Amino acid sequence: MPTAKFKQRCAICKKNMVLMYSARQFPICTSCHMKRIDSPIEEAEFKKFFDLPKELYEQSSFLRSIKESYLRFHALTDKQKEVFKKVVEDLKKPKEPKESVPPA
Repeated sequence: MPTAKFKQRCAICKKNMVLMYSARQFPICTSCHMKRIDSPIEEAEFKKFFDLPKELYEQSSFLRSIKESYLRFHALTDKQKEVFKKVVEDLKKPKEPKESVPPA
């Protein structure tokens, strides 16, 4: 993940600060984003697909944005589904740090 460039107030609640990585990024804090994606999902396939622990959504802005896209457009592309599953696996099983070999 790129390093944060600056902080900006959340555009919705105007209370929390958001780390901004790009000027094109919409400043929304995690709590406001969680409220936004908390809508119930009707379709059985996607209901199971998005049935993840709340902690995973709080950790990853990418997961929140994909769920928000589904709630807005009621569809996802195959690539979005594929990458969503990959990110969920990575978050559930974090990679172990590589062992560094001490210089001889």
